[in-house]
Amino acid sequence: MCRAFADYYIANSDDFPRETQESRYFDRLMHAYPIHPEVFNRLYEDWSSLDNFQRTRGVLKLMAKVIHRLWKDNDKDPLIMPGSFPLQDADTRNELLYYLPQGWDPVVDRDVDGERAETTEIENRDTRLGSIQACRRSARTIFLGSAPSTANQMVRGIELERVALGVAQPGQQVGIYKDALRRLGDRLHYLNSGNNRFWFDTRPNLRREMEERKRRFQDKEDVFPHIRDRVQRALVNGVFGGIHIFTTSSDVPDDWQLRLVVLPPDAAFSRTGQSLAIERAAEILKTRGDQPRFKQNRLIFLAADYDTVSRLKDQVRSTLAWQSIVNDIKDMKLNLDQFQSRQASKSLEDATEALRRMIREAYKWMIAPMQEAQPGKGVSEIQWEFFQVNPGAPNLTQEIERVLKENELLIIEWAPIHLAAILKNWFWKEDIKETSALNVWQQSCQQLYLPRLKDDAVFRHTLAAGAESRDFFGFAYGKEDGSYIGFAYGKRTTPIMDASLLLIEPVTAAGYAEAQRAADEAARPKPVQNIHDVTGSNEVPPRVEDSVTPSYSSDGGAPLSAKTQFYGSIELDPIQAKKQFADLVDEVVLHFTVRSGVKVSIAIEIQADSATGFDDGLQRVVKENCNVLRFKNAEFE
Repeated sequence: MCRAFADYYIANSDDFPRETQESRYFDRLMHAYPIHPEVFNRLYEDWSSLDNFQRTRGVLKLMAKVIHRLWKDNDKDPLIMPGSFPLQDADTRNELLYYLPQGWDPVVDRDVDGERAETTEIENRDTRLGSIQACRRSARTIFLGSAPSTANQMVRGIELERVALGVAQPGQQVGIYKDALRRLGDRLHYLNSGNNRFWFDTRPNLRREMEERKRRFQDKEDVFPHIRDRVQRALVNGVFGGIHIFTTSSDVPDDWQLRLVVLPPDAAFSRTGQSLAIERAAEILKTRGDQPRFKQNRLIFLAADYDTVSRLKDQVRSTLAWQSIVNDIKDMKLNLDQFQSRQASKSLEDATEALRRMIREAYKWMIAPMQEAQPGKGVSEIQWEFFQVNPGAPNLTQEIERVLKENELLIIEWAPIHLAAILKNWFWKEDIKETSALNVWQQSCQQLYLPRLKDDAVFRHTLAAGAESRDFFGFAYGKEDGSYIGFAYGKRTTPIMDASLLLIEPVTAAGYAEAQRAADEAARPKPVQNIHDVTGSNEVPPRVEDSVTPSYSSDGGAPLSAKTQFYGSIELDPIQAKKQFADLVDEVVLHFTVRSGVKVSIAIEIQADSATGFDDGLQRVVKENCNVLRFKNAEFE
């Protein structure tokens, strides 16, 4: 039997103390048989340090009681080990407690051994641990190796390898005892651990204190607000005009901005079974408070995973409990030693980091509403698409944007050909060959079967990109008596998207452009024909100069020359500049552009002054927009 133990220790050398790898340890096993050498180590090295414990007489008296009880219980252990001590036996327990200070009775009764001990309860629920009494044997070993120590010692407790040496037997997996220790660390009231060492103390451990405090925190009052704060820290606006975390439908605006709505933990998403996330999202999608919501295609939802929510809430409670302990230590409401104070701070750091990871693991479902539709066949019921974001991505906002773009839930850049297809299917009709550009943009914000654009800038860029082509659409700023005002087709232009801007079906635009060209051609003066050719005679034709009557000034002076250039300047109100510029184009510029052979150039000068200066964000946005609009010069000073 001693050889089996020695070979077992060598075969599992990483799990046991270095001394067990020496050949003389086999001799120690032989000399101590049937008692394990570790029993004598603990009694002679630890218990003999107590004032009233006698090295010889005390050991003999204690071992006599232990052996008698084990014999009486018909114990089958091959050796009497630290984990074999029958602390449920009153005589054995009292013999040990006699040498210890007051306060150890509840430690043994509650945490170590006995019918009401936590160790027994754990083993009764887990037969894998109970079949070898893994929890009780581990707790007995830790008690025997740590009870004689005091809080003033620099190093307390026994190492994991010593615990394994006191419990494991040949044929058993050491890992099962490690599992038992993890379970004990979560459940026991007086067990402490740190730096790979374990010990019992008469004061409740901090983890048990934390577990007790966790019960104080309620979902609505404490847990959900903390989750909201953590989610808010993880998200920035990015492509969204607004992010709304755990808000009611009435607090989510019904406007043209793209909005991300983060649903609370009690509205989690489940791929199987009933999903409260879909129900809550549908409520927000359809209504804003008591009113119907019109701009439904501006909402995208982020929801927590149903299977992760319970762990997330538990982790929040742990974090809040550790935070309250640390606060009480700072306020001197808890009297702890330096080790426990450091342990509390470290536990708070670990809990906070675990919560950060848990937030990412939980909030991983993007949910977007959509409808299917075909011209003339109606629109389907609202359907919900869902996609998973990567919890390990370094930036949650960027990861959300990536998922939205890759799955075409959000359009950042839109090709003119796609806009032309939308116009053909939904806006141009047999008898309607033009439609309001502003209406197209607004309908894309409202109808779930249309593409979801990031903002109106994407729409405007698409219009500008398609302007030069004759395949997509033409432009006009109104229509009067069958004529388009400010008509443009196949020309580079940056259309002004206001209520007057029309998008014209390309065939119609081509026909109108051809008719306009023909009209301009017909309006041009014809060259004078040779009179000889007309009359058939040899008369000398009169000079053109003789047939032209010169214009004279009103005072009878020299003839007036034709005006060949026009200059004009105007100052616009910055608030009403968009409308005033449209009026300027309609009332002045169009009179020149509709005439053949007239070259028109328009230059705009913008100057803005601020006493407090312009922030970096504003400068960046303005410069980017100026680049897109092809400004020649755009600088801040």
